[in-house]
Amino acid sequence: MTAPARPETAARAAELRETLERANHEYYVLDAPVLSDFEYDRLFRELRELESEHPELRTPDSPTQRVGAEPASRLEKTEHLAPMLSLDNAFSPDELRAWETRNARIVDEVRSGGYVCEPKIDGLAIALTFQDGVFVKGATRGNGTIGEDVTRNLRTLRGIPLRLRGGPKPPPLMEVRGEIYLPLSGFEQLNQRRAAEGQATFANPRNAAAGSLRQLDPAVTAGRPLRFFAYALEVPRGERFPVDSQWELLELLRAWGFPVNPLARSCVDLEEVLAFVDEFDKVRATLDYEVDGAVVKVNPISLHPELGVVGGREPRWATAYKFAPDLAITTLREIRINVGRTGALNPYAVLDPVEVGGVIVRQATLHNEEDIRRKDLRVGEKVLVKRAGEVIPQVVGPILEEGQVRAAEFFMPDQCPACGTPVERPEGEVMTYCPNAACPARIYEALAHFVSRGAMDIRGVGGERIRLFLEKGLVQDVADLYNLTEDDLLQLEGFKEKSAQNLVAGIAASKEQGLARALFGLGIRHVGEIAAQTLARHFGSIDALMAASVEEIEGVHTIGGVMAEAVHAFFQQESNKEVVEKLRGYGVKLTEERAEPVEGSFTGLAFVITGTHPTMSRTEITDFIEARGGRVTGGVTRKTSYLVVGEDAGSKLVKARELGVKELTEEQLLALPALLAATAAESASASADGDAGSDGDPEDAAPAKDEPTLQLELE
Repeated sequence: MTAPARPETAARAAELRETLERANHEYYVLDAPVLSDFEYDRLFRELRELESEHPELRTPDSPTQRVGAEPASRLEKTEHLAPMLSLDNAFSPDELRAWETRNARIVDEVRSGGYVCEPKIDGLAIALTFQDGVFVKGATRGNGTIGEDVTRNLRTLRGIPLRLRGGPKPPPLMEVRGEIYLPLSGFEQLNQRRAAEGQATFANPRNAAAGSLRQLDPAVTAGRPLRFFAYALEVPRGERFPVDSQWELLELLRAWGFPVNPLARSCVDLEEVLAFVDEFDKVRATLDYEVDGAVVKVNPISLHPELGVVGGREPRWATAYKFAPDLAITTLREIRINVGRTGALNPYAVLDPVEVGGVIVRQATLHNEEDIRRKDLRVGEKVLVKRAGEVIPQVVGPILEEGQVRAAEFFMPDQCPACGTPVERPEGEVMTYCPNAACPARIYEALAHFVSRGAMDIRGVGGERIRLFLEKGLVQDVADLYNLTEDDLLQLEGFKEKSAQNLVAGIAASKEQGLARALFGLGIRHVGEIAAQTLARHFGSIDALMAASVEEIEGVHTIGGVMAEAVHAFFQQESNKEVVEKLRGYGVKLTEERAEPVEGSFTGLAFVITGTHPTMSRTEITDFIEARGGRVTGGVTRKTSYLVVGEDAGSKLVKARELGVKELTEEQLLALPALLAATAAESASASADGDAGSDGDPEDAAPAKDEPTLQLELE
């Protein structure tokens, strides 16, 4: 058995919990972070190590308990402390005045008590149970009386406090009510990622939030950018309510550490309420979350019991003022296909022009064939179009009349609409692809990718210049860039002698970039920078890779079956082989040195790279690591030593935190060799000191470790 923690160890664990939760509050609630990400991660690791050594120090409110629970087999049911009610609606100022008049007939003080207005977010209502200030249970609304227990998933939301640390003492038992939502920016990124990975996309942010919260595996929820706003409180029947008004309640929730919508407003009378909703209606399109109205509540809580509940379902003391929805009906005239850089066939809707939310909409996204099939969209029929904020308009579904004869179903074409190449739909994916790298519809995006920093790194070739090259017929594929001359460029708008010379020289210099960058630049589906480097260094030449079978490619460390099939299929296309031969003919280096294993400060360490980094590309980071004997892999496992984290890190970061993998920023990675050297020197010195005083008993020697334990502290 492990010895009980010493008092100073327990005190340190408590101090760490306090510091980390305060940092969570500053970041997720106040939007004013003080603690750096690196310092947060360092303290988090220290706390996790203390709790691992002394499990009795692990408390339910510890920040380490937010992620890492085993997936549940199903969601259990749980009863709410009090019923979660629904709201009646008002759709005009007159209906809102009629609501006040009805209430005033019951309690005359309604008119003088004032109101509180809060944005009505289109999310998922939840109830959070706290016992003695500690979060113990969370549930969905369900049928209003019984909901689904999603406690483990809610623990992953850092905006929800696990223990109340500020404000007055809370009631012994209470239930905080609020709304879980997915920001519009997060929704778009989530759908783009799912579409790129061949997964079904979500129909709207609310569905995405609900699906994210109801996952059986908390790690999935943790990987989604869910947010929370608190707005209500329930205590057991007979217990004294802690405040006298709804406005005071919002302030109390904020003091306890809950995020409260900053747009909520206290209004002295109904005229101020109407002014608020009019003002809010004009700015709601700028918000990063969907709202469909404003909730208006009678401010004095003492009046709520007197006003009562209608039919046991709708409280008289609150109503939802609904805005005119950003919806419109129009005709779906055509479903067109856009072919992306990797060959993905992306369908989109061409609509009869219609005004939606103050904007004329002519096109809308459709994501993929499965999205079209799920919504049952057919050309020539009336459809409902929705626009929320600045998000690309969506086709919600068809508007059908009774007995209407349906138009024909839509099917993705068998051939690429741009080049006629037979398309492919890999098993298990929802996307359809054109495999032809020389496809004219792919060429613009392909060129932009080929010249990018992580690929051939040809400076001075931006989007406008690529369009000029294509318009003038100077390039048909990426290899044609190497055929451009100064005379060709001087004929184009914006080029002078010096700029033409510089660009031709830059293109020529890129020929020496090597096979790894060329492979990445070719835009092979599923092949990122790291995979391109792995393949290049394993096969050594483009010819060896082109001649390899699927099994041989899959046998390369970190290369999976899906990627292997994509690489093999790419080089079976005659058009792709022609591009390779043209590159070879222009002198582009299509080989890579098979470097001998390097011994250095990173020997024995495995790194994974994720996100966008401030000064270095992934290729440059990989070179830095491998030059010091380290190994870069594509996926996070228990054998991963460090995750190098940049902005917009995704599922790899979630996985790393699940497994307790150390995280490094670019700056910390660059400092790591010196820190490792210093640690090794200290160990050697300590060993020498120990040897000087040893009597030769081998049991006195410290056990060897595969990897030093570091406290990375950077100024």
